[in-house]
Amino acid sequence: MTIHANEVSWRRGGALVVDGVSVNPQRGETVGLLGPNGSGKSSLLNLLQAAAKPDSGSVLLDGEDIHGLGRKAVARRVASVTQHADTDTDITVYDVVRLGRTPHRSLWGAGSAGDEQAIAQALDKVALTDKAERPWRSLSGGERQRAHIARALAQQPQELLMDEPTNHLDIRHQIELLHLVSTLDVTTIVALHDLNLAAMFCDSVVVLKQGRVVAAGPPATVLTKELVRDVYEVDADITDDPSTGRVKIFFRPPAAFAGIQPS
Repeated sequence: MTIHANEVSWRRGGALVVDGVSVNPQRGETVGLLGPNGSGKSSLLNLLQAAAKPDSGSVLLDGEDIHGLGRKAVARRVASVTQHADTDTDITVYDVVRLGRTPHRSLWGAGSAGDEQAIAQALDKVALTDKAERPWRSLSGGERQRAHIARALAQQPQELLMDEPTNHLDIRHQIELLHLVSTLDVTTIVALHDLNLAAMFCDSVVVLKQGRVVAAGPPATVLTKELVRDVYEVDADITDDPSTGRVKIFFRPPAAFAGIQPS
């Protein structure tokens, strides 16, 4: 068993932002949350990490309501990487990653014997070992994102929730990051904008539109021309990529711009 959302709905500021959504991954699966801005991806992730409580439905962790488990128990299991995490504190990359060990500390704040190994492994996985002593403020946007991912990995979670983790990363690091995520022995639910990255690295996808699930399943089944047109309001061609065994999406320019020549 792992983390599941069962028919969750949530209103924020009077607006229904998540509307009867279910997400039921298999343990160890990488699930892509897809949909345009405002479709409910970030709101759903908030519910899954118990940062908010649904108005109806439930989020279960190994079959138990996540809100009955206690914050520390949840934090030992579920790690998250958000879009806008930042700090003005003058700390090092190592200090940021070490924060991932907080849920494993004793009541008196003492660390465990495995802290140093977990931190070192996390830094290595995101290729930041050589920058461990660098000040946080000296990092590029992409390096800061990788440091936050290392913090989440240092937590040694069984479930990993990621909100557009490839933002601010160049193409190489986007691919390396999602390849890493797809090979981790954890259940990962990741919000993505790039449909081709989702097709390459996700075992299944859940597509949201206006807070509702419009399709769910393997990328090759879900990502159709009709779905892309309906959800994203653009035309696309979908082909099979024999080199990867995955589908590839080619977008067409909107009709209003089709005849415009580049200057």
